[in-house]
Amino acid sequence: MSITDWFKAREERRYTKPGTAPHEVSRALDDIWIKCDECKRDVSEAELVENLRVCKYCGHHYQLTAPERIMLLSDEDSFTEIDADLQSGDPLGFVAAKTYVESLDAAREKSELPEAIITGLAAVGRHPVVLGAMDFRFIGASMGSVVGEKVTRAFELATEKRLPVVLVCASGGARMQEGMLSLMQMAKTAAAVRRHDEAGLAYVAVLTNPTYGGVTASFATLGDVLIAEPGAMIGFAGPVVIEHTIRQKLPKGFQTAESLLQHGLLDEVVQRRHLPERLGRYLDYLASPADRAAEGGAA
Repeated sequence: MSITDWFKAREERRYTKPGTAPHEVSRALDDIWIKCDECKRDVSEAELVENLRVCKYCGHHYQLTAPERIMLLSDEDSFTEIDADLQSGDPLGFVAAKTYVESLDAAREKSELPEAIITGLAAVGRHPVVLGAMDFRFIGASMGSVVGEKVTRAFELATEKRLPVVLVCASGGARMQEGMLSLMQMAKTAAAVRRHDEAGLAYVAVLTNPTYGGVTASFATLGDVLIAEPGAMIGFAGPVVIEHTIRQKLPKGFQTAESLLQHGLLDEVVQRRHLPERLGRYLDYLASPADRAAEGGAA
């Protein structure tokens, strides 16, 4: 199934009842309109589906889910999920406006995922890789113990199998409902990235909107290559928090991917439709002679 066909199937499930005729599905998508967050022009849901959820007028990139990311980036029928059974518990018995258990249940129902990240073995541009994607629908893709564990296991598997890692990051930061246990994931994931790097293996990070907090301060910015989508907001603390702290107005474009590219944090800002090709090219560059020989033998 092509990525366009997959998007269409997703929207059919989202907006129509089972058994709806194809012409009725098309009309249903055409009848759903949103106002673009950036240019304020009206865009139909059908147009967004066709354009990988990018505004055709101004190029504003809307969020994608983790399954959409994996479908977009991986070669057809190449993805095999790992650690799919890991789910968060409630180690602190956390209660605020609602319990942590209630928040987890709501996130699972909303996202249809067990946690905020999907990881697995895949091929990207014909290169075998360990591929992961975070999903902002799941409590803002915050990093708790399970997200940290899945990222760590992904790097450990990649190190063991001598594979590069491609990780699509999106997060609001550490998961406050797990307190210090969440903050400890920063060190754990960074250590796994370090071991993978010491083995001479490549890591490409794709930073999407938004990527903040402990995720930015750990594995998201430790890649050999850092790519971001246009307009992605990337940082540690958010602009409002920073302005209140320093009591100064921040410059226009602060923490956008374009600003971070200009100031040297990123290697490239890449349009969504070009990501699969560009990742394949980087993996070509980063593969060692031994790895290239191994891939050739596998082919």
